[in-house]
Amino acid sequence: MKPAPFIYSRPSTTDEAVAMLAESPDDTSVLAGGQSLVPMMNFRLAHPARLVDINFVDELDYIRLDDGWLAIGARVRQSALEHAELVARTAPLLAETIRWVAHPPIRHRGTVVGSIAQADPSAELPAALRALDGEVVLRGSRGERRLAAADFFAGPLMTKIAPGELITEIRVPAAPAPVGQALVEITRRHADFAVAGAAVSLWGNGDRRAAIALFGVGPAPIRAHAAERLLADHGGTPASEVGAAAISELAPPTDVHGSADYRRRVARVCVERALTRAGEGAS
Repeated sequence: MKPAPFIYSRPSTTDEAVAMLAESPDDTSVLAGGQSLVPMMNFRLAHPARLVDINFVDELDYIRLDDGWLAIGARVRQSALEHAELVARTAPLLAETIRWVAHPPIRHRGTVVGSIAQADPSAELPAALRALDGEVVLRGSRGERRLAAADFFAGPLMTKIAPGELITEIRVPAAPAPVGQALVEITRRHADFAVAGAAVSLWGNGDRRAAIALFGVGPAPIRAHAAERLLADHGGTPASEVGAAAISELAPPTDVHGSADYRRRVARVCVERALTRAGEGAS
């Protein structure tokens, strides 16, 4: 199929892009990598009246440290994140996560921010952002605002982006040392969306402070706060007990890929494996 007719706009600056979005905020979509938007348009699942193509906005193509935060611009390709030494050093969870995303040809075109904006509940990057206590920076006609990842994801394919707003970057705190981070997922085939998965970050000696985010088991990435508290209060808790705590309140969906019970069991295994691997890096 072909997409419905639309107006194509090509800004060269962020200000131009924001101004274009403001002209018809309810009928305009942003085109970056296009790996999700273009297929949806071709199947007429999305039919924006206007596309604002930010691929020529060079000022949004950066990976840099900014006052203790790793900042990633809206035009950064997933492959650039994958091979950036700065990312491997300051946010190893992102460097590992990106290798689970699709296949290399997709990563060469898809953008990091685009995956965040798509907000698929089975996607890896939103879960990593959640585990890292990241932020999303948005700019609109009324100025700039920042949303914590905890507040940004509203549900399946839904976010708190207001009409007319553009995500200009995502930010994650630069990792302290020592830190251990890992992502584990179970898929039917490599690069499929996850049946369930876990992103884990550990600080100190690996058993005192933790962040655990689950994906594929709810409408958005979920922080396993009960499991995090268990690790904080009882540092030597076995991974099996932490995994059990992580899924204690989960209510995953049942679909053609697996039952709710199956997803819970898979999520527990992912937490246990991710904790083990992250613990090796934090020790």
